[in-house]
This record gives sequence, structure tokens and C-alpha cells, in this order.
Amino acid sequence: MGSEIHEACGLFGVWNLPDAVELTFRGLFTLQHRGQEGAGIVSSNRERLRSHRGLGLVSEVFKSADLELLKNPISIGHVRYSTAGSPTLQNAQPILVDYWRGQVAVAHNGTLVNAQVLRREFEAAGSIFQTTSDTETIVHLIARPGFSENRAAILDSVQRIKGAFCLLILTPRELVAVRDPHGFRPLCLGTLEGSYVVASETCALDLLGAKFVREIKPGEALFIDDWGLDSRRFGEPQKQRAQCIFEKIYFARPDSRLNGESVHLFRQRLGRQLAREYPVEADVVFPVPDSGNSAAQGYALESGIPLDQGFIRNHYVGRTFIDPDAKDRGRKVNMKLNTVEEVIRGKRIVVVDDSVVRGVTTVEKIRQLREVGPKEIHLRVSCPPIRNPCFYGIDFPTKEELIANGREVHEIAKMLDVDSMGYLSVEGMLSCVPDEPMDYCHACFSGNYPVQIDPKQTKEMLEHPADLKCD
Repeated sequence: MGSEIHEACGLFGVWNLPDAVELTFRGLFTLQHRGQEGAGIVSSNRERLRSHRGLGLVSEVFKSADLELLKNPISIGHVRYSTAGSPTLQNAQPILVDYWRGQVAVAHNGTLVNAQVLRREFEAAGSIFQTTSDTETIVHLIARPGFSENRAAILDSVQRIKGAFCLLILTPRELVAVRDPHGFRPLCLGTLEGSYVVASETCALDLLGAKFVREIKPGEALFIDDWGLDSRRFGEPQKQRAQCIFEKIYFARPDSRLNGESVHLFRQRLGRQLAREYPVEADVVFPVPDSGNSAAQGYALESGIPLDQGFIRNHYVGRTFIDPDAKDRGRKVNMKLNTVEEVIRGKRIVVVDDSVVRGVTTVEKIRQLREVGPKEIHLRVSCPPIRNPCFYGIDFPTKEELIANGREVHEIAKMLDVDSMGYLSVEGMLSCVPDEPMDYCHACFSGNYPVQIDPKQTKEMLEHPADLKCD
């Protein structure tokens, strides 16, 4: 079985607060949208690390007794989703090990594109792996002999890994936040009551009343201990950064700020640009909630078509895109969304969605709408067609599963049973970013990959997706 593929998981860490574990629990709860299959917390009393991990939602994994047993002033946490196969407890994070220099715990958000090469090297030398996660490769790198202390081992290790990665690394006396040189995934630093907090998204800082300080810089390892902060460069920032634009389109919460910008306002601009590129005469605009809400507002504002609610979401059903089972994704649409007949029947409707990946859930959504009896259905998508696999951590590793692969837009519209369909252009999407468009990775749309992939790992990703799961 190959190494596991990672994706947009959630990381949260607290340094030196009496209720650090409770705060980490609340931070992970805020980041639940980034992973719903497993969660874990590792804490430190400056002498030993304690761990609790489990499968399910944060509220299911942690009970009051678990948090009490973990209670310490330092902690890191992780929420996970896997892209294929059954979730297993072995792959839940943070991974905690005892080794010759002591204890270390690692939580990872991203995908290592050279994980297979490194894993084969370790296995050839006799190392034994307990998981299918590429995070365990990082643990093996840190545990190598030849380093007198943890900082040197960590800095050397993160220079050897390639791809998209944000890491939280915890030893009994130190917390380390790491972001890859391209800056694929988000990670930020905040302060709370004179101490430090690290989170994947700013919304988690906001919930705790923490003050945002800055983003962890691409190519930075930030060491946090009782003496303060120590920023180390392990890789030069790339001339072309590669922030994942799909984070802004779909994954991040709209109340977060990525690269200093409101996610909500960015999505509104996508909707406005979509209305300019694909106008249509219609009676009402409404989103596929919740990730389509902001773009639908932008479309309505630009087009002048009234905005309403045609779908009502059941908030107790998770995000269907990140469900690893395609059948479950389809079934959950019926549980997740219900239609409002008075908004739809006899009307020309514009439905705005943030993306169409496999098309499984979209087919079901359109079927629900057709049953109500609209006059016309016009589907508008606030990102370009996804035609290429992602090797940096988003859940579409093979071309074959992508509905836009090898199909023209009119063919997709026919498959989905809509009267018209419009995808935002790549140029239109990039025109909506306030900073340099070249700072974003859009390989899933354009096919331009910013980091070279190991050919053997690429082959395994494409041929054996069922063996590749995401933490």
C-alpha cells in the first residue's frame, strides 16, 4: 500500500496557557470544516507528552474526561479527512512517538510529493512504518541519528521534504510551526493573554479572542518556547509562491482572512466576475449553501437579479465534497439540502455553486430542483472547470473521476440536466485576487504544476487512488 495523500486538514496549537487543551478543543471545533473524519490532541507538561485521538467529529472524539486527562499548558491538535478508503485510527493525528532523543508529536496539513522516495529509503534501511500516512515519513526524518538536538533535526528534515506542507511539531519543551517554501497551505500566528496561538485559519483565532499577528512565512520554521519566538529559514521563499486558490474558493471559512484578505469578499468578487462572463435573463439567483453563498451574492449584485434562498441546508450534515465515499456524497445531498418550492416553481433560476468536481452531488441537487418544477435552470460555477488531478492535497487525484475531464461545457450541462452552464474563466478568477496572480497555484484548472512530482509517486497516485488516503 502506498503513502497516504493529505489535504486541507486543520491545525491548531497553544503555547503556555493553563487552559491550552480546552482552547485547542475549541479551535479544532472552529476548524471542523477542514476535516470531519478524525481528530487528535497532544499536550505537554514540559516533561512528557500525552495524546488522545479518535475517529469522528471533534465533539465525538473528546469528552470532558478526555480533556481533563490531557490538561497541560501546551498543546497541538489536528482535524482530518481522508480522500479514499476507510479512515483508520492509526492514521489519526498528531502522530506521537518515543525515540532516542525523547518524545515528538507531528501534525501535518498538505501532501509530500517525494514521500514515496523517502519511505522506500527508510524501509530499505530497515525502518518499520505503522501507518499509510506520509506524516510518518517526517517523524522518521526527525528521529534520524546524527543530530545533537531537536532543532537541528527538524530544520534538516523539513529541507528534505517537498510539496505542500504545514506542520505543527511538539516536543516536551518546544512547539514548532512550519510552512513550505511555496506557501501552499495557510498557517497563522496569534497572541492570547501574552502567549502564542497557531492556527490554519484566522477564524479559529477570532473564536478565542486571540489577536492575529501574522502568517507563518513560506519557508519558515517558527520555534516557540519559554524564551519566546525564534524564526529560522529552512528554504528561500520561492519567486513564484503557490498558495492554493481552492482554499479561497471552497475550503476556508468565509469569515477567515487568507493572505490578509477576507475570503467572503474574494468570493463575492468571483460571483461578480461570473455574472459579467455569463449573464442570463432570470427571475431569481440563489446559492448552493454554504460555500456558494458569497459568490451568489456577488452574482446577484452584479446582474441585478434578486437573490433568494432556493435551498435550505441542514447544518447537522457535514460537507459532502470531503466525504471519501462517492455513494455517501450522493445520499447526503438529500439529507443536507431541501428545496423551497415557492422560490423555484415556474421560475427561471440561476444556481451558483463554488465548484463542480465529480458531479455526483450536483446531479442530485439538479434532480431535486427539477422535481419542484422550475421553468429554467442555469448553473453558474465560481471557478474554472477542474480538469487536472491535484498532487498537493485536494481530493481529486485522478482525471477519470473529474466530470470536466475530456468534456466541453455543453456536454457537462447535458449530463447535469441544466438549461445552461457557465464556469468562471482562469483569467477571470485570477483577476479577482488583490495581490500578484502568479502567487497562486491553479494546477487543477490550468495544468501548470509549480512543484515537480516524483514520476513513480505520480503513477501510484493515478493508478491506485484507493490506497491513497488523506490526513
